[in-house]
Amino acid sequence: MTETHSFNGRILCDVASELGEGPTYDPATDKALWFDIKGKKLHELHLSTMTKVVHDLPFLGSVLAVIDAERQLIVSDQGLFIRATADGKLTPFTTLEDKAHNRSNDGRVHPSGSLWVGTMGREEEKRSGAIYHVARDKVTRLYSDITVPNGICFSPDGNIGYFTDTGVNHLMRVALDPATGLPVGQPEVLSDETANAGGIDGSVCDADGLIWNARWGGNAVEVYKPDGTKIARHLVPASQATCPAFIGSKADRMLVTSAWAGFDAARRLADPHAGQTFELGIAVKGRFEPKFLL
Repeated sequence: MTETHSFNGRILCDVASELGEGPTYDPATDKALWFDIKGKKLHELHLSTMTKVVHDLPFLGSVLAVIDAERQLIVSDQGLFIRATADGKLTPFTTLEDKAHNRSNDGRVHPSGSLWVGTMGREEEKRSGAIYHVARDKVTRLYSDITVPNGICFSPDGNIGYFTDTGVNHLMRVALDPATGLPVGQPEVLSDETANAGGIDGSVCDADGLIWNARWGGNAVEVYKPDGTKIARHLVPASQATCPAFIGSKADRMLVTSAWAGFDAARRLADPHAGQTFELGIAVKGRFEPKFLL
């Protein structure tokens, strides 16, 4: 039976992002970073001082990966860019596809240093997107006909990948080559969520292999065992939770982004914390994100 836990955390950032997404944490700088995709913003929060900086972006950014102390990789609707941390200068790196109406969405670095990232139509056009594997500057399309790519995360040993098309709402599992992050088998359904409220959104996998998934439309972060058994549901004070991230010097805390995208004025009044960024307020056994291998 799935245990439901009340929200005992806090608001980390009260800025209401239209589409808060893609959170990550850099232990070298003690900074949590996340995007407002539709607002074209990169948020940067220094956790120990709670100092906040917001960077304007010239594109719809959705995924950030650390390369080294001086550089980050940002994935956007305009392709992949290397960002200099010193001054924010953006240098084109590579592109994913040639569909001008698409944008990037969910993504995560595999333990091998390669990247998985998904694309989708700007208006969620059916089956417009795909999921790609990026190893240095080599781009490989893994899965096509995706409506909303989400849930991308990996087992600690890199042997298993997880993902979803939120439009289908099946949490998928696939065997991977741990040295490359490329699939070595066919995806299989780990959990069919079509009968449950809300959609599978962003996910992270902890040190024990548990999958933590933000539930879009479900006011929660839900936890699955590697066999697909759902064991916990942690409520958050916004209906459209989008993605979790492990934060803190021990990766033992959890940040959760959210969104007000699609809301009219009345819906925003009824969901006053929509778009804010939260700390879940529980101890977790997290992992730091791998660096992207350039």
